[in-house]
Amino acid sequence: MSDVIDDKSRYYIPFIVERLKLHQKTNVEKEDQPLFVIGMNGVQGAGKTTLVITLAETLRSPPYCLPTAVLSVDDLYLPHNSQQQLAKSHPLNPLVQHRGQPSTHDVALGISVLSSLRAGKPTRIPQYDKSKFGGQGDRVDEREWEIVNQKGGKKICAVVLEGWCVGFRALGKDDVQRKWEEAKAKSAVNNYDGRLAYNRLEDLVFVDKALMQYDVLTDQFDAMIHIDAEDTKFVYEWRLEQEASLRSKKGDGMTDEQVRKFVDGYYPAYELYTDRLRTGVFGPNSGKQLRLIVGKDRKVKDAIRL
Repeated sequence: MSDVIDDKSRYYIPFIVERLKLHQKTNVEKEDQPLFVIGMNGVQGAGKTTLVITLAETLRSPPYCLPTAVLSVDDLYLPHNSQQQLAKSHPLNPLVQHRGQPSTHDVALGISVLSSLRAGKPTRIPQYDKSKFGGQGDRVDEREWEIVNQKGGKKICAVVLEGWCVGFRALGKDDVQRKWEEAKAKSAVNNYDGRLAYNRLEDLVFVDKALMQYDVLTDQFDAMIHIDAEDTKFVYEWRLEQEASLRSKKGDGMTDEQVRKFVDGYYPAYELYTDRLRTGVFGPNSGKQLRLIVGKDRKVKDAIRL
């Protein structure tokens, strides 16, 4: 995978520090500061992992010295057997034949992790191995999960939840149908390079209904960072690079053709939910969201506060 240029820290670090100070000021009279929750969204391969590591290390270091946990939405994927059961129960829905779309995550697990962190209890941070089962992936044995908030250790004060669909909000059947019909109309005149039009409406609605459950996570964010691609089509090349790197490290993973089909399964969600994300998941002018627009080289082209 090509190097991810970190030209983003100068934008999102000051933003997060500002939101953190406001969070601390708002809760100054409380004996225990509430957990500070950060959401980070970016298309696959955009370099979220690198940015999250930088952010977490910054918060953990002086002058902030804030014990920080990182949770990826990818680590909330269903175990392999549960994913197989979901696929078999909806055999005509291509969107749930592999991990990725809303409905293939264990949202209850994510809620449980955040609740446990808020309570200051010893908490296991889930892990998922994408290389298992020829790239289909599987959850790592719970005994191998990192445990935070252990007795005698520092209490986690901040958590970053990162992932490709973090912050997505369900649209409802009517808006899903409207976007789907618009995509179908474009595809009919050969003016379309997306994937939304090639899915059944009922399959898209199934995923949208599942996405409603994710609001319980999104509504807990004190700040949101959106790494937005100038062209979402960049995700294909970026994800190919990412999988090649995974194969070289793990010795197993998807082929290039499997990766393309894999991204095809994600792409309808980008078409449905990116517009809302770009206008602000908390509503207009909340001040809680930062949108960084990046080019194919992953460098920042613009930064917008929402």
